[in-house]
Amino acid sequence: MRKSDKHLRFMDFANGNAKTYQYHKEDKVLLAVDCIIFGFDEEDLKILLIKRGFEPEMGKWSLVGGFLQKQETLETAATRILNLYTGLDNIYMEQVATFSEVDRDPVERTISTAYYALINIEEHNQKLNKQFSANWFSVAKAPKLIFDHDKMIQHALKRLRNRAATQPIGFELLPEKFTMRQLQKLYEAIWDTQLDKRNFINKIRSLNILEKLDEKDKTSSRKGSFLYQFDPQKYQSEEGKPFVLNF
Repeated sequence: MRKSDKHLRFMDFANGNAKTYQYHKEDKVLLAVDCIIFGFDEEDLKILLIKRGFEPEMGKWSLVGGFLQKQETLETAATRILNLYTGLDNIYMEQVATFSEVDRDPVERTISTAYYALINIEEHNQKLNKQFSANWFSVAKAPKLIFDHDKMIQHALKRLRNRAATQPIGFELLPEKFTMRQLQKLYEAIWDTQLDKRNFINKIRSLNILEKLDEKDKTSSRKGSFLYQFDPQKYQSEEGKPFVLNF
């Protein structure tokens, strides 16, 4: 069959006959992938936004994104887009939802699948590609975004909060070594609420997933605070025990 043929030929296994199915009469739509990139600066949950460089809505703030290529899966496209804008590989990401309102893009019929990703800001800032005019914004104070991107963020926030309560994904937002205060501030930022220090520490210790180091962070006080690391092996050994952060 020639590559120019706009139909698909396959074998009808029930009758042993070759049949031709034609798709060229069906509507064609574009499929986009938009990425909600979360970060944490030890005080606030942040989101990475770019200024759109083309019409429509040129110059306005947008999520990072692009279009699915023919040879890609959705996950492959999301990985490519994240690497393009951040320079990072092996990023934690998760599919959020697909958005298919008919008029969501004024140029052409476009369906978008959204992913959220978790990035350590300190590491990310060393590799950020400046050509896209990318900036970190507090999630609570982010500017209005184009199209339905604000709606995507709300869906991603809900998914992140649910996941953070049952899986240790929050550590993706922290440096390799962190204080207990940094960890508490992270979860307060994710859930947008204040947590009791004693209850938080007792709950985290009961999970038995951290390694306490002999090192201290002395940036905030002369006495300093002990540093911790997330221990994946301890987490795996506790696999039968539910990871639940219910405060």
